[in-house]
Amino acid sequence: MATRVIGAASLARDLGNWRSAGDDDPARRAARPAYLALAEGIRLLIHDGRAPLGVALPSERDLAATLGVSRTTITSTYALLREHGYLISRQGSRSTVALPPAVPHDGTKPARSILALMAQPELTTIDMTYAAMAAPREMEDAYSTALQGLPAYLGTHGMDPVGVLALREAVARRYTERGLPTEPDQILITLGAQHGLRLLLNVLTAPAARVLIDHPTYPNAIEAIRDVGARPVPVPLLPQSPHSGWDLDGIRSAARQTAATLAYLVPDFNNPTGMLLDADGRAELAAIARETRMTVVVDESMVDLGLDVDTLPPPVAAFAKNSEIVTIGSASKSFWGGLRVGWIRTNQTLITKLLGIRSTVDLGTPVMDQLATVHLLENADTILDRRRDQLRCQRAALLAALAEELPDWRVSAGVGGMSVWAQLPAPVSTALAATAPNHGVLLAAGPRFGVQGAFERFLRLPFTHQEADLRLAVKAVASAYEGLTPRAADPLNPLTCY
Repeated sequence: MATRVIGAASLARDLGNWRSAGDDDPARRAARPAYLALAEGIRLLIHDGRAPLGVALPSERDLAATLGVSRTTITSTYALLREHGYLISRQGSRSTVALPPAVPHDGTKPARSILALMAQPELTTIDMTYAAMAAPREMEDAYSTALQGLPAYLGTHGMDPVGVLALREAVARRYTERGLPTEPDQILITLGAQHGLRLLLNVLTAPAARVLIDHPTYPNAIEAIRDVGARPVPVPLLPQSPHSGWDLDGIRSAARQTAATLAYLVPDFNNPTGMLLDADGRAELAAIARETRMTVVVDESMVDLGLDVDTLPPPVAAFAKNSEIVTIGSASKSFWGGLRVGWIRTNQTLITKLLGIRSTVDLGTPVMDQLATVHLLENADTILDRRRDQLRCQRAALLAALAEELPDWRVSAGVGGMSVWAQLPAPVSTALAATAPNHGVLLAAGPRFGVQGAFERFLRLPFTHQEADLRLAVKAVASAYEGLTPRAADPLNPLTCY
C-alpha cells in the first residue's frame, strides 16, 4: 500500500506563521534558527492531529520551494524531528510522522515542545488536549465481576464479532428506556465509537464521496472521513439557530447541493461546544435524511453527560421511519477512556455488511471488557449522577478562572459534555497552542475541530481535570496568551461566530 503524503502546499497552509511557533519573546524569535522554528511548528501539527501518524511529509525540495527557504533548512528540520522521535525513516521510503516513545497515544505523559526540551528545565505540564475523566471507583468491581463471569466463555474460541449477548441486551435495554425500542440483534459491539464510525465509513462511503459534518466537530471523525478518501462538508453550528445551534436548513441545502449520502453529526452535547439538539430539531433532521436519501450517523458518545438538562430529548433514531438514522455510542466518555467498548445501533442488514468489513480489521471486542461494561451499565445511574456532579463543579472552576484571568474571552459552556468552546479576541489559536507548552500547559488549537483552517479564534478547554489543576492551566494559558496578543491582534478581522 502506498504511503499517504502531506502536500507541501497543505503543510505550509497549516503551519501558518511558523517562524513565531513556540516562543513569545521577539528577541529570541529573531535569533532562533529557521530550522528550529519550523521543527516546532511541525511538532505542533503532529500533536494537534493535522499531521496524522503514519503519513509522510513532503520532499525536502518541494517544502523548501513552497516555504521559500533553503533545502538545508528543511534537511535540518527533518533531522531534528527524527532525533526527537517525530519522524521515522526507513531505507528506500519517505520519512513518516510518529510520536516519540515518551509520548504515548493515550496522553498519560504530556509532550513538551522541542524548544522546551532543548532550552528549559523540566516543567509541570497540564494536558488540556484531551477530554476524558479518570475511571470511577466502581471500575475495579466491574472487572472483578467480569472475571467471575468469564468461565462461561472459556469453552468457546472467545472471538465474537457481534458482541456478547449480555452486553447487547444491556445496550438495547438502555435505548428502550430512552424511548427507542431496540432488540439485541440491532446492536453490534465495537472497539469504541471511533471504531464503529470507521466501520460505517468503509461500508457507506466511497472515494471522493461527500460526508456532512457539524462545524466544529470531533477531530478524529474528520480524520477518519479523510482516511477513507471521502470529503467532509462542514455545516456551521449557529448559536442563534432556532434548534439550539443546528442549522437544519443548511444541512438540507448542503445535502441536496453536494449529493451527500452520509452525514456524521453529534447532536447530544456536541464536542467541542456542548450543544444539544432539541426534540423538534431531531424530528426535522430525520425528515431531512428521508427527503434527501441520506444516512445520518449520530454519535451519542456524550449522551450521558447532560449537565444543565432536566430531561433529554429522545434519541434521533426514535424519529426515523426506516433505516435513515444509524447510532453509535461508547462507554469511554461515560465511564473511562481506557474502556474501549462501543456499539452501533442499526438494522440487521447493515450489521451483516459491517461484519463482512470487520473480519478484515479485527475479530471482536475483548470479552472481559464487554462483561465489565455490562456491570457498569447496570449501575450507570449511580455512577453517572456522581460524575455529572463532578463535571459541574470542575466546569464552574474553569469558568471562574477564565473570567478572572481572561475576561475578554467569550466562553460558550454549552449544556453538557466535557468542554467549553472559547472565542478569542484575535485569531491566535494555533500560535497559542504552540507557545503554551513553554508555560506549562498543552492545548488543542481550534482548527483541529474544523476544516479549511477554520476556528483560529477558538479554543476547546476541557474541564475533566481536578479544580486546582484547571486553575493552574488557565493561569498558564493567560501567561502564554499575554505574550501573543500584542503582535497577533488584527483589527481587520472582526469576531466571527461559528
